[in-house]
Amino acid sequence: MTETWLFIDSGPCSAAYNMALDEAIAVTVRNGQAPPTLRLYGWDRPSVTIGCFQKIGEVDMAYCFQENIPVVRRPTGGRAILHGNEITYSFSVKTRAGLFSKSLFDSYKKISAAFLNAFLKIGASPELNLLKDSRRGPEANVQKSPLCFQSVSYGEIIVDSKKIIGSAQKRWTDGLLQQGSIPLVIERDDLVKVFRMDTCLNTKDSFTGLYDIFPGLIPDALKTAIRTSFEKIFDIRLTISSPTSEEVSLARELEAGKYLSREWNYKR
Repeated sequence: MTETWLFIDSGPCSAAYNMALDEAIAVTVRNGQAPPTLRLYGWDRPSVTIGCFQKIGEVDMAYCFQENIPVVRRPTGGRAILHGNEITYSFSVKTRAGLFSKSLFDSYKKISAAFLNAFLKIGASPELNLLKDSRRGPEANVQKSPLCFQSVSYGEIIVDSKKIIGSAQKRWTDGLLQQGSIPLVIERDDLVKVFRMDTCLNTKDSFTGLYDIFPGLIPDALKTAIRTSFEKIFDIRLTISSPTSEEVSLARELEAGKYLSREWNYKR
C-alpha cells in the first residue's frame, strides 16, 4: 500500500509566521501527529531570513527598518536570504527510522533529487552539486559573503553554473526540518543594500531567478512539478492539506514568543 504524506500550499504569509508555521509542522510530524509534510509558501512583502547561527550584523538593519523589510532568524542553518518573488518550501519528516534515518548528507541528497526531477519536468537542465566538505557539513560556505546564494553547497542545484535553489536544515534526534528558497526574480538592487555588497559585484555570475531562464514560467506549473516529483522519487502519495488548528495555534504562539522577539532574532 502506497504511503501517504501531506502537501500544503499556504500562499503568502508574514516572515515571522512562515518560520513559526514551519516549526509547528515539524513539531507535529516529530510527535507522530502528522506524516511527512511538504509545504510550499510565499511572502507578504520582501523579507530577510538569516541562518540560525548567523550574526545579525551581517544584515543592514537600518536599511531594512527604513524600507519595512522584516528580518527574522530561521530555525535552520545556512546564510541569509532576501525573500520576495519566489517559491519557498519546507519539508518535515521523522528520522528515527526509514528513508531519512541516515546522515545529514544523505537526507540533503534525497530531497535534492526530488527538486532536480521537478526542474527537469519544467524543461531545465539542472545539475546537482555532490561535492562536500565533511569537516564543515552541507551548508559550508567558503566565501565571506553573508548571502546564501553567493555559494553552492552540497546537494544544491545549479543551471548553467548558477544556483537556482538554496536550502538549509535543522535536525533533532527524532526528525528534521529542511527549508529552501527558489527565486523567480532576483531583486539585485535590494540585495546590494541589504547585505552591504560591493556595488561592482556581478551577482548574475553566481545565481539567477527562474524567470531569467524561463520567462514564461507559470509558478503553479513548478509547484505541480515539485509535488509530482516528490511522489515519484519517494514512491508515495501526497494528499493536499492545510495546517491543522493545533499547528496554527502553536505557530501563533511561536510567532509571538519567538520569531517576533528581539531575544531570538538578535541572539547573535
